[in-house]
Amino acid sequence: MAFDKLELRDIEVWDGNFAAAQAMRQVQIDVVAAYPITPSTPIVEGYAKFLADGYIEGEFVMVESEHAAMSGCIGASAAGGRVATATSSQGFALMVETLYQASGMRLPIVLNVVNRALAAPLNVNGDHSDMYLGRDSGWIQFDAYNAQEAYDLNFIAFKVAEDHSVRLPAMVHQDGFLTSHTAQGVKTITDDAAYNFVGEFKPMNDMLDLDHPVTHGVQAEEDWHFEHKARQHRDLMLNVVPRIHEAFDAFEKLTGRKYNMVEQYNMDDAEIAVVCMGSSVETACEVAQELRDQGIKVGVVGIRVIRPFPFKEVIDALKDLKAIGALDRSSPNGAPGMLFNEIAGALFNTDTKAALSGYVYGLGGRDLTKEHLRDLFKELKVNADAGKVTTQLQQFIGVRGPKLAFL
Repeated sequence: MAFDKLELRDIEVWDGNFAAAQAMRQVQIDVVAAYPITPSTPIVEGYAKFLADGYIEGEFVMVESEHAAMSGCIGASAAGGRVATATSSQGFALMVETLYQASGMRLPIVLNVVNRALAAPLNVNGDHSDMYLGRDSGWIQFDAYNAQEAYDLNFIAFKVAEDHSVRLPAMVHQDGFLTSHTAQGVKTITDDAAYNFVGEFKPMNDMLDLDHPVTHGVQAEEDWHFEHKARQHRDLMLNVVPRIHEAFDAFEKLTGRKYNMVEQYNMDDAEIAVVCMGSSVETACEVAQELRDQGIKVGVVGIRVIRPFPFKEVIDALKDLKAIGALDRSSPNGAPGMLFNEIAGALFNTDTKAALSGYVYGLGGRDLTKEHLRDLFKELKVNADAGKVTTQLQQFIGVRGPKLAFL
């Protein structure tokens, strides 16, 4: 192929956005259709620069909106190309209609989502509102906690999505600014190793294969719509999970970096734990270690794969605890948070006696401090000792004014 390769150092200093752009370069995407939005713009901007400098043999299509960006990706993927893009927040919301088209048509597009609050009021900082908005769209969803993982999970996302037993699109999430604009040391993979890990793209049911005509996105109505959606759900729950495990194992063999659908930290003998996602996982781990040094048996569970939701792994991680705190970085708007609901659903038919409480935090980029987490762990310890939730089932932490508690 007519493109140059980059010689990378073993460790480069990249932020999460540039790490994702490098991964997109290394897998040699055929088409990126994009529209800029803070804080994800540097991902597609970086890809465009690599293309202009001769490091990619592909196409960059600048469109008029995020809806058009995903529509362009859908067309390119249906035509038989390796396709990706990036977005955030309101742009993601504008894409939602087309997200269902991509998954329903079984197109293995990769979307980097730099998580940001949804307006109104307008806010450009990170929370998980857009992540939560996409959770029922039929896409595989991976969650990165730092720049290294934003890099690594892109390779894994392409490998899983493009597997012919899967053929479903995938998102790679990272926290806006806290990950996307924070520079860290990132252990790299050579261009050849990265491309070989993902493999050459092998089209399936592509519209440009004129010897084997296909139709995409046909109308089904009540006769067959149900069966399509049931098959899609079945494949997410049954076919995708083993492919994710295989990709994690292959990536560990290549790099030594181990990923799991549910990450566990200090959980072997933990009595209390928080469950969280994104950059909060590392903060929670640091506080948990401090409390461990004081003799308190605390742990942290990080959700790595949001969809398909890893029910079995969540049950295994939490079943022996006495108290659990579910940390949701998105406004529940009249309900318990998503993580609270998913954990409750996973544990409901088990023998666990754990006291489960929900915490909403960090909306619009509000910091989750170590002091917040210390207080939260102390509250969970009280719940563990009492054998029940001693306060409200749902609380907002870090909000100004009187402490807000609900349910």
